[in-house]
Amino acid sequence: MKKIYVMIRITGRFVITVFVLLIALPVIAQNDTLKTSTEIIDSLQRSGLIFSDLHKRPDISLNTDQAILFLEKRLQQHYWNNANDPLRKALSQLVFQASNPPYDSSEVFLKKYPFDSLMVSWDKFYIWEPLRLKMPSATPEKSEVPVDTISPVDTISPADTTFAALLSDSSMANLSLKRDTLIIPSEESDLRDTSILVIIDTLKQVTSANPLFPFRYYEYPYQGDSLEVAVNSLLKYMEERDSSIIRFTGRTNVITPFWINSSRDYMARYWLSNEFDDSVTVWIGDAGRNTIGLYLEQGINFKRPTRQETTNTEARINVEKQDKSKLLELQRVVVKQQYWKYRTETNLAFSQTSLFNWVKGGEKSLSSLLDVTGYVDYNNKQKKISSNNFARIKLGFLATGDNPIRKNTDIFETNSKVNHKAFGKFDFSAIMLFKTQLLPGYTYSKVKDRDTAILVSKIFNPATITLGFGLDYKPNAQTSINFSPLSYKGTFMTDTIRLDQTKYGIPANRKSLHEPGVSLNVSHNWKPLKSVAVTNRLSLFTNYVNNPQNVDIDWEMILTANLNWFTDLRVNTHFIFDDDTKTPVLDDENKPVLRPDGSVKKTARIQFKEMIGLTLAFRF
Repeated sequence: MKKIYVMIRITGRFVITVFVLLIALPVIAQNDTLKTSTEIIDSLQRSGLIFSDLHKRPDISLNTDQAILFLEKRLQQHYWNNANDPLRKALSQLVFQASNPPYDSSEVFLKKYPFDSLMVSWDKFYIWEPLRLKMPSATPEKSEVPVDTISPVDTISPADTTFAALLSDSSMANLSLKRDTLIIPSEESDLRDTSILVIIDTLKQVTSANPLFPFRYYEYPYQGDSLEVAVNSLLKYMEERDSSIIRFTGRTNVITPFWINSSRDYMARYWLSNEFDDSVTVWIGDAGRNTIGLYLEQGINFKRPTRQETTNTEARINVEKQDKSKLLELQRVVVKQQYWKYRTETNLAFSQTSLFNWVKGGEKSLSSLLDVTGYVDYNNKQKKISSNNFARIKLGFLATGDNPIRKNTDIFETNSKVNHKAFGKFDFSAIMLFKTQLLPGYTYSKVKDRDTAILVSKIFNPATITLGFGLDYKPNAQTSINFSPLSYKGTFMTDTIRLDQTKYGIPANRKSLHEPGVSLNVSHNWKPLKSVAVTNRLSLFTNYVNNPQNVDIDWEMILTANLNWFTDLRVNTHFIFDDDTKTPVLDDENKPVLRPDGSVKKTARIQFKEMIGLTLAFRF
């Protein structure tokens, strides 16, 4: 009984303790929460993140440089709904005026600038070469013709105006046949060597040897004259447009605005009053640029008082004298020539077809294509050297029906060309073309209703390299025709155990095929529309030694129609004919045709591939 009583006492104390804790804990927690919330709100208010009703707007103070930087940032186009907003134009004009020297300083600088130092002689835009001619010499004493036998013209010019235009020497350019005498070669005349200068090419860019020449180059002659005429024309326009407003006021505190403008002769009537409310009429006129004319109205008589108040003749307007000599200092801006240019084009295309209970028949398919091309161009006009290079990886995969994913496109190629200026639009050129594939390639066939895959290619098996030296002709910026009479084409196969090298023209007992010959490579870019581009690359090669009449052809055409900034419609065709690449001849039952000796009959055939699809284009 005693043990039961003790247990009841312990249990009662425990229940009371739990009850008290259940009542006290929420109150304590609430106080802690309130305290924590108050501290957080106070800290946020002290940091300025929470504004109270009594929060004051801070004083904003900006100096000139800070104000210009702030407005320049705010003038960026992405801040504005309309780029031509009048407020944006006004702010832009304000920033320009505050950031640049006054117009008067620029005007003085331009009027005193020696534009003659910007001249480049017109003959510097042409490439001259001497041309030797055989010219007859005659004895004047034996070949004079009376004046009355010549038609009444002062000067007889040569009939061939093109030939006359080629004469550049001062002694030859001034040749003319006078009316008084006409020189006719006599029987005793002989032929003498004569040299004249002819123009063989026109330069697109010409620079000056003057170290203080401010421009990098000129595109055509007399640009210095054009620059001077344009500057004088705009200075005249600014003088005619220049205007300023002056406000006149007197004892009556009436303000009369008056515009000074050099393009008009304007007069305004102004009443000049004294302390006795007596007034006289004065005409204010625009006598000229930066000039005010004051004219007393005719027919007014007045008597000058005997005593006049003394005026302070020492009063001056505070004018800050500007040092304009610094504006005349011309500093040469050194521009680092950029010889290398890089760009990359990436095209990614997907196509998917899914069928479920499709009663009309069909087969599901999934295809993808990745085409990445990187371009590296070099141009050094001083050394007359240029180079065009690109590397390309093109991979495509296809899965149809229950067949696994198979490769249907695999190209890895590089193309390099180095040119040196020769003459006219021709360059000495050296080319290198390399082609192979990256992944194993198979041909698929069915043997006893089972799919069989035969390995026919893998990386660097085969690999083709073409080297050539010749001339490169560029009639325009979009076309390049490269003719290499000294060329070499090599086809290599390192794995002849698993692969059949005879499919690519390599003899059965060898791993490579070497062919000397002639190559012709044509590259052309054409844009029939602004959003449509057509690129053609044609490569022709013929062997000097073995069957020169059989020409290897590799022609690829890419048509790209830009739909938006990231999507293109792309059509790609690839045409190949290689006399060394032979495939089996099949009969009507799709079986190989055998020769009399039992071997499979093979022949060279046209290879053609065509792809059309929407692609995601990335250019950087």
